[in-house]
Amino acid sequence: MAAAVAAATSAFTSLHLTRATSYTRRHIRTFITSSLSSSSTKFNITFAPPKPKPKTKPEPAIPIINPNSDSDSNSDSVPNLDAEVGDQLYIPWIVRDEKGNLTLQSTPPARLLHEMANASTGKKKKKGKEVASKAATVVPTPEPKHSKAARRFYNENFRDPPQRLSKVLAAAGVASRRSSEELIFQGRVTVNGSVCKTPQTKVDPARDVIYVNGNRLPKKLPTKVYLALNKPKGYICSSGEKETKSVMSLFDDFIKSWDKRHPGQPKPRLFTVGRLDVATTGLIIVTNDGEFTHQISHPSSNLSKEYIATIDGEVHKRHLIAISEGTIIDGVHCTPDNVELLPGQPDLSRPRLRIVVHEGRNHEVRELVKIAGLQLRALKRIRIGGFRLPADLALGKHVELNQANLKALGWKS
Repeated sequence: MAAAVAAATSAFTSLHLTRATSYTRRHIRTFITSSLSSSSTKFNITFAPPKPKPKTKPEPAIPIINPNSDSDSNSDSVPNLDAEVGDQLYIPWIVRDEKGNLTLQSTPPARLLHEMANASTGKKKKKGKEVASKAATVVPTPEPKHSKAARRFYNENFRDPPQRLSKVLAAAGVASRRSSEELIFQGRVTVNGSVCKTPQTKVDPARDVIYVNGNRLPKKLPTKVYLALNKPKGYICSSGEKETKSVMSLFDDFIKSWDKRHPGQPKPRLFTVGRLDVATTGLIIVTNDGEFTHQISHPSSNLSKEYIATIDGEVHKRHLIAISEGTIIDGVHCTPDNVELLPGQPDLSRPRLRIVVHEGRNHEVRELVKIAGLQLRALKRIRIGGFRLPADLALGKHVELNQANLKALGWKS
């Protein structure tokens, strides 16, 4: 055996190849077998020419071995893998199936493939976490500094202009415009550390530091609120009176829930647009927008207001003529736009008048009915401008106004 090994070694060392020739495992096995069977040290070795590239053939099916069958039948059914596969290397997998039988297959088990897939997915998730942690550690870049020209353009075109100090205090909900002026005159308001006693001083809440009675005014003013209330009888349209019920008490739940609906914003100070006397019911607008209140309530707005007057007794044509002729209130002759006797209804025994006015002076409708010699039973306002009181709105309830409602009221924002 040692002599054969030595002969094979000497043959490999004395072998010289003039060109690169491909050889396979089968050729080497033939070469070693011939070397071991020969007793001399000289070999006559020839190599076959390179084989042409074989055409692609479908992968031969690997038969399944059933260990329970006979050995003779298995030996006959198992083909020669070297003869069919050729030079291609196959790794057989012996897998035990669900019944406990051993089977031979050319692909890895499904369980192994699932484990490999899960392992690769886990690595990807880990990389993702590393990337996320790296992104978290990145230092944010500072905001770019704008030029003076850009800041000036923004301040002139987009920034809210400074407002009067009394108006800012009223908008922030400190007190009414008149009460805010009294606080300023009393020296209880400071601006940027100095006492200010001039209500006309221009201030900007976002930049100026304003204190009222030792409490700092918030930088952000509350959101503008526009509400329509169906005022019940017995309530006055003023927040300063304590002896009689005020319509502002009907908004206690609205103010309490303000923080939930508008977190981080100060609570608004609500007030009415115009007034209704204590015995009159119906539509009244409540807001915290002073400019809106001034525009709607000013006589130049020329908004018509519609009332329904319930009368005790009979109404004749002369009464309608007397109302339409008008009366003098505070030295001004006031005439209604329209007077109409509404048709009777089965559930209403008293006659009703529809009276439309546009000046809206104090007790104007009551004075018109009184001058005609009629006794007023009840008075209700149902319309202001183009906005009519919703028919399903109960007494003491309110509804928020949208942009269409504000436009109907003549608001030009």
